[in-house]
Formats: sequence, structure tokens, C-alpha cells
Amino acid sequence: MELGSALQFLDSKSILVTGATGFLAKIFVEKILRVQPNVKKFYLLLRAADHKSAIHRLHNEIIGKDLFKVLKEKYGKNFSSFISEKITLIPGDISHEDLGVEDSNLVQEMCREVDVVVNLAATTNFDERYDVALGLNTLGAKFVLNFAKKCVKLKVLVHVSTAYVSGERSGLILENSYNMGETLNGVSGLDINIEKKVVEEKLDELRSQGASEKEITRAMKDLGIERARMYGWPNAYVFTKAMGEMLVGYMKGNMPTVIIRPTIITSTYKEPFPGWAEGVRTIDSLAVGYAKGKLTFFLGDLESIVDVIPADMVVNAMIVAMVAHASCQPSETIYQVGSSVRNPMRYYNLQDYGFRYFSKKPWINKDGKPVIVGKVKVMNSMDSFHRYMAIRYLLLLKGLELANTAFCQFFQGVHSDLNRKINFVMRLVDIYRPYLFFKAIFDDINTEKLRMAARSSMAEKDMFYFDPKCLDWDDYFMNIHIPGVVKYICK
Repeated sequence: MELGSALQFLDSKSILVTGATGFLAKIFVEKILRVQPNVKKFYLLLRAADHKSAIHRLHNEIIGKDLFKVLKEKYGKNFSSFISEKITLIPGDISHEDLGVEDSNLVQEMCREVDVVVNLAATTNFDERYDVALGLNTLGAKFVLNFAKKCVKLKVLVHVSTAYVSGERSGLILENSYNMGETLNGVSGLDINIEKKVVEEKLDELRSQGASEKEITRAMKDLGIERARMYGWPNAYVFTKAMGEMLVGYMKGNMPTVIIRPTIITSTYKEPFPGWAEGVRTIDSLAVGYAKGKLTFFLGDLESIVDVIPADMVVNAMIVAMVAHASCQPSETIYQVGSSVRNPMRYYNLQDYGFRYFSKKPWINKDGKPVIVGKVKVMNSMDSFHRYMAIRYLLLLKGLELANTAFCQFFQGVHSDLNRKINFVMRLVDIYRPYLFFKAIFDDINTEKLRMAARSSMAEKDMFYFDPKCLDWDDYFMNIHIPGVVKYICK
């Protein structure tokens, strides 16, 4: 695999990016604008009612972020004109044909000009409504691929998925593709058209019954979990992402296609500067809860490997894969981008980093007082968690029920509030359980071959680093990631 120059490849290229306001998408766009200002154009597809709304989102959610401060310093007063020249905003929605773009001139321009399509649009909510997840993660993948086929200059399609399409399997997870209709538990009958019909029929049924929007949302969330578990996936997010991969593999034809499967994505390691983060992402919710004194126990196996990878490394892998496969022979290559094989880290490391960091630099609460953190109570099985909940909360709930009866519903408000909180916690635990006791590591032989090719034949190998072996986890978490979470997320 000869790679040549990534900068040379990017020169004068037009790139369509879906999901442009997302965490990875912003880092991807910023990186290319910074290292190759001669890129011809970015077409950024984002959800917006009109062009004015799209401009508002560009300034508020993309270039207005700290992430772009290095570019702003580089261009100074010329930054706005540079952005105007390089970025064309596309109000749209990938869950519709032609990506929901209403301006036919824009559609024609993209079909004429686009060299690379990068699909980063997705909902990553584990407890998403099934209709939303199916529309974005599954059918959206089909509509993006169909649009890519219309682009006459297309060199490659990059589809970003997730390593966790593997579900709850243990052991070594290979970089294998999914065949159409393949399931994790061997149950036959998975058909994406049927899934679409199930959603439509359920929505029609709920609306005919006069269900409120809140009731519809709950029913669609429950339907997503039910359909996912029927075929062996733990939640609607990974189920719909797996079906999206199936569609890409089945429909790609002779189009060079790359599927990127990142693991848990964390803050930037180096570029454009260390520690940039956005949104409360999987493990960051633990850090935020712990820092603020709200996380008093941890459910999970501390010996389990937690597979994390900095966002800038994922973006670099995307760019190198894009260059490697542009205009290649028709193929579909899957790259799992993570650390569990090359540089594994365990949950007990995370616990240690959190305790050490927040003991030394405690979070200051709204009253101006430092939050004193302690060791977290660890429950290493679902049985121990259920015992804890029974002793700590369910007995109290039962007592409130009896008091309610005796005192003419006087405690109804307290009872309802506690019951709601318990149900919320139990649902969260049910959804996240597979990841708290995860017993798999992600093979990255394809990704390692890509790294080796970059080291041996890529002109800018140091610019596009993505080797997890270079990470010192202690240094990264103590000096980069946790400070980044505190600065950008703990607000």
C-alpha cells in the first residue's frame, strides 16, 4: 500500500461532510483546513430550517468553538474570508433522499464537484427513539451512499460507525463486515424494510390512540431496545449502526469504501491543542459525576479493559484511510481504531486517575466550596447492585407506600419522585450494563497495516499520527484529558 502525500491528495479536493456539527466532524474539518489550506471546498451538511439558520449553527456550534482558535490566530482578520471561501453550508437531513437538500442547484454542484464523502451524521444516544435511530444511523447511511454514487468525481466514501456494533460478544473482535440480515444471536428474519414498517405501524397505532408526544417517545425508545435485543444487540444505537454498515456493504457496488469503527472517543491528544472536548461522552459522565460528588458508587468490573482513543487520532486514521483507498480497486475495508490490543487500560486505572486528580484539584461547587472526593463503592456484579438498591432505596419506597396509605396520600409527591429516580437509574444501568462488564478487545490488524504503510511511504507520517502505543495513559488522563473535561464540560 503506497500512500504518497496526504497533503497532495487533499490539494484542490472538495469534501462533503455530513453531521458537520458533531464532535469528530469539527475536528476533521479543522485539521484539514489547518494543514492543507489549498483544499478546494468543504460542503458541510447540517440540520437547519434554512440558510440563515445554517449560518447561525456554523458560527455557534462549529467555528465559534475554542477548537478553531489556532486557525483564527493563523489567519487573524482574514479568518472570516478564508472560511467563506472554503466552506459551503448545506441545510439538509440524511434521513431523506438527496440528503433532504431542497436547493437543486446545490445538489447539482455537489454531484459535479465532490471528490470525497465523509458520513459522520448519527445519533449516538444509547436510549434513542427507534424511529430517530433507524432514520439517521441506518436509512441515513443508505441515502448518503446513494448520493455519493451520483458524484461523478468521487474517489472514496468514508463511513464512520462504531466498534460496539459487536454487541456483547467477548474475546477478540475482528475487523469483519456484516452481511445483510446477519444477526449476533443467530435469529433469522432481520430485514431492514420490515424494521422500517414496524416503526411506521407503531407510530400510526400510537397516534390513532391519541398518545402524547412523551408517551410516543417512551414507546419508541422501548421498541428500539426490544427490536435490538430480539437480534442480539443491547440497544438501538449499536443495532441501527450495524444495519447501516450492512446497507453500505450491500449497496456500495464498485465504489471505494472505508468503514471506520472507533472505540470510546476522548479529548484531543495533541491537535489543534491537547484536551479539547465537547459534550458529556461515555466515560466523561463518570468523571463529571465523581468531581461534583454525585457518583458514590460504580457498577462494573474494574479489571475490564476500557478501550479509549483520543479524537485527533481517530481523525488522522480517517484521513490516512481516505488517502489510501481513494480511487482504489472496488473494496470495502474496515478499520477498528482503538487501544485495547496495542495499549490496554482498565477501569481501575480510570478510578485511580479520578481520585488522584480531584483530590489534588477539587471541583468548586456553586457555593464556592471544594467538593471532597473519596473512594467510590464498587459493585462488581448485577446481583450486588440489585442488593444495594433494595437496601438503600426500595425499602424506603415501600415504607413511603405504607405511609401514603396511612396518611391519605400525604407523601405521594415524595414517593413519586423517588420512584421516578429509581426507575431512571435502573433503566440507565440496564442500557449501559453491557459496557460496564465488557469482555472484548478490538483487533486492529487492518489499522496496523495502515499505520505501517503511513510510516514507510507517507510524506507526512508525523502529521497524521494514530498509534495508541505512543500514549502514556497516566500523563494523558492526569495532564490532558481530565483537565480538558473540567475546562470544557464540567460547567
